[in-house]
Amino acid sequence: MAEKSVQTLDRALDILELLATETKGLGVTDISVRIGLHKSTVHRLLNALSKRGYVEKNNIYGTYQLGLKIVEISSIHLNNIELKTEAAPFLRKLASESTQPVHLATLIDGEVTYIEKVETLNSIRMYSQIGKRVPIHCTAVGKALLMNRSEEEIEEMLKDRELNKYTSKTITNVKQLIQQISEAKLRGWAMDDGEHEENIRCIAAPIYDYRGDIIAAVSTSGSSNIISPEKDEEISQYVVKAAKEISKRMGHNRS
Repeated sequence: MAEKSVQTLDRALDILELLATETKGLGVTDISVRIGLHKSTVHRLLNALSKRGYVEKNNIYGTYQLGLKIVEISSIHLNNIELKTEAAPFLRKLASESTQPVHLATLIDGEVTYIEKVETLNSIRMYSQIGKRVPIHCTAVGKALLMNRSEEEIEEMLKDRELNKYTSKTITNVKQLIQQISEAKLRGWAMDDGEHEENIRCIAAPIYDYRGDIIAAVSTSGSSNIISPEKDEEISQYVVKAAKEISKRMGHNRS
């Protein structure tokens, strides 16, 4: 009896996983063929899933698709996930690989805010702390957080902000900043080449949630002789990998 119950559950999950890939829905016959079940069995399982709200029937076309219950329980779960908790092991690993300080940052009230920091024994001391806010336009994390924004959205966000010059390398022109962000999109990571602090270079990558939205950025920073241009390719791989792993923990399943 227990074995039959497990088999029924497996079949129901097969249906849900199949419908998750078919945004326009499928009919009973299509589902039956795709997962190799008799139509009567598929009908019975769909009826049970429909009663609980896990699937919905389109009465016009006679097709089934995922129901709002799936969205509801997914949202509850994902909203309860603590970004800092999920990110912690990957931040520590990144700090070990880069041997430099690692930051986790997000946008709060339109400003880049550090929400976590990991340091190593051999890393440089940086003037950063959890809760500190830093500029968008001249930090790698700031640029990474804007990598899913259109040119118009970036211009709108920055139109009333003063783009202060912190070093000789700070970009204060919005068009130039947008160009940098476009380049960051192409390679998958953003760079601050001594633009916020003299002789400090930083590489950052965006973290995505289950909707594909950028919700945070992870970075590693160091002096220009440690995180040198020659090491950008190596270190960026570490940062992007950490960002992807954290994104997966936040429900993002795209490559």
